[in-house]
Amino acid sequence: MNQEELKKILPHRDNMLLVEEVELEEVPDGDGVKKVSHGKYHVKGDEYFLQGHFPGNPVVPGVILCEMMAQSSCLLFADQMRDGMLTMFTGLKEVKFRNPVKPGDTFESVCEVVKSKPPFYFAKGKGYVDGKVAIQAEFSFALVKADK
Repeated sequence: MNQEELKKILPHRDNMLLVEEVELEEVPDGDGVKKVSHGKYHVKGDEYFLQGHFPGNPVVPGVILCEMMAQSSCLLFADQMRDGMLTMFTGLKEVKFRNPVKPGDTFESVCEVVKSKPPFYFAKGKGYVDGKVAIQAEFSFALVKADK
């Protein structure tokens, strides 16, 4: 999916739509098939979050990397989101930053849902630049009805 297709599913706009491409994949698992999201974002260098982080040595903030992975994961629930549901972050844990993400980099995330107890879902993901892990995290979110 490209960014225009993503806008039909994700509610994020303007400076907060932090994924440009997402591909969903079904992967054989011991108990059947699991869905995996592969997201991409090309760091241009003019993003608002780089303006003061850090002058002369811009680095994408860790919280933004977490948001990029979360937005990519939301696409695993595209059908429900088209039906007026939203995913809301409920937690982050085991977050580890391995390498900085800088202007000119293409950040690629790979995420999957590992457990569900509706309306709560638990996911894990890793973010890469040039095949090197930049971040890994476990996160949770709730699927809730969107206010109109």
